[in-house]
Amino acid sequence: MQLTGAEIVIECLKEQGVDTVFGYPGGTILNVYDALYKHSDEIRHVLTSHEQGAAHAADGYARATGKTGVCMATSGPGATNLVTGIATAYMDSIPVVAITANVNLPSLGKDSFQEVDIAGVTMPITKHGYIVKDVNQLADTLRKAFEIAGSGRPGPVLVDITKDVTANTAEFTPKTPEPLEKRSNYTEEDLKNAAELINNAKKPFIFVGGGAVLSGASGEVRALAKKLEAPVCDSLMGKGVFDGRDPLYTGMLGMHGTKASNLGVSECDLLIALGVRFSDRVIGNPKKFAENAKIIHIDIDAAEINKNIKTDASVVGDLKEVLGALNKMIDVEPNKEWAKHVEGYKEKYPLKYEEGTLSCPYFIEQIDKATEGKAIITTDVGQHQMWAAQFYRYSEPRTFLSSGGLGTMGYGLGACIGAKLGRPDKTVINIAGDGCFRMNMQELATAGRYNIPIVEVVINNQVLGMVRQWQTLFYGHRYSQTILNDAVDYCKVAEALGCVAYKVTKKEEALPAIKEAIACGRPALIEVVIHEDDKVFPMVSPGAPISEVFDADDMKEA
Repeated sequence: MQLTGAEIVIECLKEQGVDTVFGYPGGTILNVYDALYKHSDEIRHVLTSHEQGAAHAADGYARATGKTGVCMATSGPGATNLVTGIATAYMDSIPVVAITANVNLPSLGKDSFQEVDIAGVTMPITKHGYIVKDVNQLADTLRKAFEIAGSGRPGPVLVDITKDVTANTAEFTPKTPEPLEKRSNYTEEDLKNAAELINNAKKPFIFVGGGAVLSGASGEVRALAKKLEAPVCDSLMGKGVFDGRDPLYTGMLGMHGTKASNLGVSECDLLIALGVRFSDRVIGNPKKFAENAKIIHIDIDAAEINKNIKTDASVVGDLKEVLGALNKMIDVEPNKEWAKHVEGYKEKYPLKYEEGTLSCPYFIEQIDKATEGKAIITTDVGQHQMWAAQFYRYSEPRTFLSSGGLGTMGYGLGACIGAKLGRPDKTVINIAGDGCFRMNMQELATAGRYNIPIVEVVINNQVLGMVRQWQTLFYGHRYSQTILNDAVDYCKVAEALGCVAYKVTKKEEALPAIKEAIACGRPALIEVVIHEDDKVFPMVSPGAPISEVFDADDMKEA
């Protein structure tokens, strides 16, 4: 059948099972929006307040559902406003297809109004980028974009379409998408080497990253841990793969990881790294990282093997598939003394906070209590992000959504909206700092417009908390441009944007406010006022070995 390019875009989205698109219209993409109008009963379009919000919402939708998120924008500034969201998805391996429109083909390269080479701009932050100049190539290009975004190590793909392509017609033949390839590339010998190291280990430690979430390998990871009775730590991206309430769980690893995880990994004789990329925030000083251990690294991306940390054995492949095979080859008597030793670290060095006053850790614990650990938590970036990772006990994957690799302030609210629309059955709560909230607070208007019942928590310490923490510890208390003690009233802002608002200044107000905000059935904001000098502990100084982890008690002794 003959369809316009704009109609082909919509038909391809339907083919891929897309039910929700986040975006913002403009001149060059008007044809697509006109076609979308005619299919509004099949594809829900969510008009965000800013294109960056659309990109973050598509990202949050993808993380929460496991499907590919879709965002749209017009040419020029509309497209460039997607860039931060695309980069965020790229750094955390999130499947997103960003569809932009550009000026007519004859106007390309002439500095036309709102013309930007968005494919060129985004080349370093996408798995692939396309410029479609021929309507006959449009359907196949879009299909390929979804295939690339979701296969192998996932990531964002950009499809830029000239406006005349969206108006021109071509023959369109519907096509059922083929199942995505896992693309494993390992040998039986790779598995045997890994199994041998595991079977010979006396002090194994399991380290879980975001790749375990993306592959759906939670069951296999848990089976491995139980078989070995080995302690398990995770990265920021790996939250929920292993149950945060399980006795074997030791908490996060790295700069703000627990002492149990950091000291345990520093002492283990085998580190089993599953779907991780050994980020600098995790490993600290690479020369001192797990220096007593042999290291097994299993990941779908061969480029990650031996990139940051040298390994003793590696398996390149889909983690779920690899562990399914590897678990059958493990035959070992668990070392209960090792597990007991690490458990001793957990008992000796529990996560703590000042209990006399209202604090973010206390508030996070109350959210955990109110939701029984079953909510989806999104976060922005900073102290509140670390506290949300530390004090909420995630029991399943795809319930902690945060910008790990790029560290994007302003990520959380858009992601929260996307996650709630993708998983309407879940309570979805965003934890933001006052600095982060200021960056994309306009998305509360989006939540208000569609009456999306999310809860936005603004941790208000009137400072850029994490930057201030570094200024306190490493910059001689020189608080350059990190103080936000102005007259902004976040509750009034929320109400003005169509949301319910609560202000919490005392511990006893916390749980009632959380319960009421969840139960109200409307988008709600809770402002939580905490002290400006609250700090995230434990901590590892930048560049130091993770074995040199310290906390507030260590600071007092020093």
